[in-house]
Amino acid sequence: MAEVVVMTEFKDFALTEDDERKYFAPKTWFFWRGIIICFCLFSLVGHWLEIPYCMFMDWAFGVVEDDYDVWTDPLWVPYWVYGVGTAVITLTLFPLKIHIMEQRKTMVGAIIQYFVIAVAACAVLELVLGLIFNQPDATGKYPFWDNSVLPFNIFGQAWLVNDVILGLVSVFYVFVAFPFIQKAFSVIKPRTAHHLFIFVLIFTAFICVLTYVVPLIPDLYDFLT
Repeated sequence: MAEVVVMTEFKDFALTEDDERKYFAPKTWFFWRGIIICFCLFSLVGHWLEIPYCMFMDWAFGVVEDDYDVWTDPLWVPYWVYGVGTAVITLTLFPLKIHIMEQRKTMVGAIIQYFVIAVAACAVLELVLGLIFNQPDATGKYPFWDNSVLPFNIFGQAWLVNDVILGLVSVFYVFVAFPFIQKAFSVIKPRTAHHLFIFVLIFTAFICVLTYVVPLIPDLYDFLT
């Protein structure tokens, strides 16, 4: 009997098509708690995923500098841009996914349509930001990134290869990661969910101390003595 109970509990975590629609509830603490958890988790996971991403991009296109931070930063260092990215995606593209699912007859069709829109959105955003903030100087040097020599670049600013990868990551996040985290927190006991949330906050504070406070200790000690 115990084994049956365990199997039933595992099945409770499986995502259904209904789960893909029901977790966008901005007026609830449950929704914002999920965003905070994803912000904390993916700030760290994003750092980890950037390592194989940069390894592939450097191997395929040679576009990653040898002194890029991802090669030297300890694995516990959070990359906040990915946490912010998950929050923005949840607030903007998650409701878009729900709208697409309501229009499409199949999940596969919804995923394909969402992916195409996500890639286009990434390309437009990258292009607009580039045209505003990444204009080359008189010598032709770009201040932040230079995609002009890469294949599949868009006006020298956006890069379709990068946009496709970001689109795939966005698909995984809105169709799997965020709904699964929300489903998991809805299945477990409220007290357990509260404790897990507190643990995520404490762990995030801990890695912030490791990242920003500990490196300052020798300088602080020298200043005080």
